Amino acid sequence: VTVLQAIQQLNERAGAQGIGRIDIVEDRLVGIKSREVYEAPGAIALITAHQELENVTVERELARYKRQVEQRWGEIVYDGLWFSPLKRALDGFIEEANQHVTGDIRMTLHAGRAVVTGRRSEESLYDFNLATYDSGDTFDQSKAQGFIEI
Repeated sequence: VTVLQAIQQLNERAGAQGIGRIDIVEDRLVGIKSREVYEAPGAIALITAHQELENVTVERELARYKRQVEQRWGEIVYDGLWFSPLKRALDGFIEEANQHVTGDIRMTLHAGRAVVTGRRSEESLYDFNLATYDSGDTFDQSKAQGFIEI
């Protein structure tokens, strides 16, 4: 399945559930506000899926900075600066930050929402045995000494 085919399929399936309808008041570049209504069900579903894969594959500090870059990238594109040097540089950062973002997502499309119900990735940084507080936890909690209390 190509990206175009995925978007076309999701446009039908997610669109039938009312996903991707965006009604906002925007600030235009020329200083006025305008009301805009967009419909992008496939894009919203794919973005939701991608963000969930990022949640399990991108390191914390990189993910925090990437959110700032995404905000600026969106502003640049909205302003029509698609071929600007800054956009090209941000594209490079985003490509590098996403190099390990791969895997499978399971989601439910219903009542205007795309909800991720499962995720898995060979590149996942999540390890149940390290992230629990069960008796089988393999993380040595004594290693946190000095981090939480001095």
